[in-house]
Amino acid sequence: MAKSFRVDVVSPEATVWSGDATIVVARTPEGELGIMANHEPLMGALVTGAVEIQPVEGPRVTIGVHGGFIQVLDNQVTLITDRARVAESTEQAKQVATELAQAAAETEDEA
Repeated sequence: MAKSFRVDVVSPEATVWSGDATIVVARTPEGELGIMANHEPLMGALVTGAVEIQPVEGPRVTIGVHGGFIQVLDNQVTLITDRARVAESTEQAKQVATELAQAAAETEDEA
């Protein structure tokens, strides 16, 4: 069995997902990251798109995110997002991420 680690996905509104996982796949401007237990420490920006999490138990969780950061430290992954929402599939998560980006742009235009 694969080793697990803690994952927290948070946005300003709420904790979107929290639990133990065996792998997280996220996208940064430099490319896609696959993170498993005992990954070296890192911090990076997140790009608008899908984040995939394989929990220790249960089906894969897919989250659409718009912006934010990912931190890996001491067997814990934290994604601090500008906006995020759980989706049913990778394709839906990409669509959700695009919608979140458009909503953020509209909010900025109103300000």
